[in-house]
Amino acid sequence: MIRYAEMRLSGSGGQGLGLAGRIIAEAAITEDYNVCQTQSYGPEARGGSSRTDIIISRDEILFPNCRELDLLLAMNQESCSMYSSSVKDGGLIVVDSTFVDQLPAGNVYALALTTEAVSRFGNALMANMLALGMVSSLVSFFKPETWRKAVGVMVPARFYDVNLKAFDLGVEMGGELVKDHAVRKPVAFDRKQPVPECLRRRPKQG
Repeated sequence: MIRYAEMRLSGSGGQGLGLAGRIIAEAAITEDYNVCQTQSYGPEARGGSSRTDIIISRDEILFPNCRELDLLLAMNQESCSMYSSSVKDGGLIVVDSTFVDQLPAGNVYALALTTEAVSRFGNALMANMLALGMVSSLVSFFKPETWRKAVGVMVPARFYDVNLKAFDLGVEMGGELVKDHAVRKPVAFDRKQPVPECLRRRPKQG
């Protein structure tokens, strides 16, 4: 069981990272986690920077900002270069190799998510669901049925079927990637929540 994890979904505006973050948050709530989700955008509505941070914890969340990432999803080169150094040792980096060709060191999984989304669905916007499916096959965050239920809650009914198909394809692609790389499946995170400096007890003076 995962006790605490920090995740960052990053890329460009218009890639559906906010929706992906809300799906993760909904799945976490379903499995009785405490959740904190924040979003930030560049000044451009589309094409600018976009970032969604999610913290899940079995205990009360003491600090709302990610400091040491367990998971980074990077959907473009800029976000990969900017945030990969924030991933803790043993953390997981998932990248869309459609736009990321300079891979960082570490536990990195690369798939051409946007290319696959266009090829399979005729829509680049399905890359976010491919990414979520891929993540769900790599990391033991939630039960498979919890992920699927969260997709149903967060995606409008008229788009549910195609989004679920994209999610399921991402699960399959992630599983194949693990097999090809002979890496253990799934990755499990198990750490205690770090206590922020501002909440640590300081020794009494005098």
